[in-house]
Amino acid sequence: MDIGMAPDLRQNIIVTLYLLFSHNYIAFAYFTGIILGIILSIWKPSRFSVFILLGFAVLLFSYEYDKHIIAGLREQTLQSIITVTPHFRFQRLINLFISEILPVVFYVSGWGLVFAAVIYAGMKLGKSEK
Repeated sequence: MDIGMAPDLRQNIIVTLYLLFSHNYIAFAYFTGIILGIILSIWKPSRFSVFILLGFAVLLFSYEYDKHIIAGLREQTLQSIITVTPHFRFQRLINLFISEILPVVFYVSGWGLVFAAVIYAGMKLGKSEK
């Protein structure tokens, strides 16, 4: 089936789609979890569905924070707080907090919410069987 597209353009589109997926597959997985959480929240609202939704939303934010936000936020924060006199200890604390602590907090809290959803569902299932 020929759709009237040059072969090199068709190949470039396929390569672009592949690179888009391979570069963002984790974000697509987290986004799928968010969609699942939304569907579950609409279909059958429960703590489980809210925990799933919030967990995958935090994980997606964590992924984007690691990938795109850290550098700009760190530079903006350092430029606005440390203006004239260098404060190296405070600069190290800001770097540590923005670059090391926050990413771990986001990641652990996202998976913690997903884990809490699974534990909650297991406990609820265990109570219903008794």
